[in-house]
Amino acid sequence: MKITGCEVSLVAVPPRREHTWASKLETPIGHHAIVRVDTDDGLSGWGEAPAIATWGGAHMRYYGETPETVKHITEAYLLPAVRGLDPIDVGVLHAHMDKVVKGHPYAKAAVDIACHDLAGKALDVPVWKLLGGAHRDGIEVTHSLGIMEVDRCLDEAEQAVAEGARTIKCKTGLDPQRDVELVRRLRERVGDEVKIRVDGNEGYRTVAQAVETTRRQEEYGLLLCEQPVAGAKALAEVAERIESPVMADESAWTALDMLELHELRAASCFSCYVTKPGGLYRARQQAELAEALGFVCDIGGSIELGIGNAANLHLGAALRIAELPSVCPVTKPAGAAGPEVAGVYYTDDVVTEPFRFEDGRVLCPEGPGLGIEVDAEKLQRYGL
Repeated sequence: MKITGCEVSLVAVPPRREHTWASKLETPIGHHAIVRVDTDDGLSGWGEAPAIATWGGAHMRYYGETPETVKHITEAYLLPAVRGLDPIDVGVLHAHMDKVVKGHPYAKAAVDIACHDLAGKALDVPVWKLLGGAHRDGIEVTHSLGIMEVDRCLDEAEQAVAEGARTIKCKTGLDPQRDVELVRRLRERVGDEVKIRVDGNEGYRTVAQAVETTRRQEEYGLLLCEQPVAGAKALAEVAERIESPVMADESAWTALDMLELHELRAASCFSCYVTKPGGLYRARQQAELAEALGFVCDIGGSIELGIGNAANLHLGAALRIAELPSVCPVTKPAGAAGPEVAGVYYTDDVVTEPFRFEDGRVLCPEGPGLGIEVDAEKLQRYGL
């Protein structure tokens, strides 16, 4: 089987509501690049890049991509580099992509996901089997509230919990007083059984501000504190002065980042993405090193549509250390059964079937490859 071509579609799927965080207050979610990789035997594989211009690492270490840059880089550089290669040889594919383009992990991730989908279809196995086998069949859902007024957050959290969510993620980092009030009132509203995690997305101006805010939130019980400040060194200062486990996200893009975080004792867990390291192949490498260093992780992302979310779930199934509740959406095309709020961020999707949501978990799609079918009409309807 050899790669013969690809097509990149840009889509904008309507969100259920605006979803923002401290470092992303303008760009809407759902504006993604969808990549189809074709082969000489008639099989096609699908990938997705939820690229955001404002999403990167601290101090210009990593930089934002957009759906438009993904389309250009994929068509002008990555496809010529992988044309004629067997998509099953994913390590070889990455070597070729890295030779022609430095960086651009979201573009590479989209190609990587499509090639894993192809490999699974060709071998008639699910992607999780290509990644080493499944430790679980799904991921416990964390419902993310985004930056909203406190009353709206409380109402949405209450409905998400009623629909089965067991963990609530509070986006914070812009207003310490609001952030403490949110956690306090959320605990009152949802009770002691629901886990609460906070994510400042590097939003706090100083280590002292992050520490003071988190300590006040800890009075109401936190599962973890995610990336309150920018940079691993600052993160280490926070970790030393609070009780809650610190999770690295913007500071955890690659396997090399895990070495830095470990050396600085900056975090005890991290958010493992398919996209940040450049695809499933690199994410597996990052997680294997992280496991050896003693980290655990969730499966993070940028509120993917069904294609990217399927990749997230296959990764989560295959990683032993992916034991933390994760913001893996409950993918649901318009009109499908399922929760209305819990894990739901869009009014529609580009895949044909909803993902199963049971006992607070979203289950990995079944079938070869990613286990999903893309709706061509939806691609056209939401195309840009």
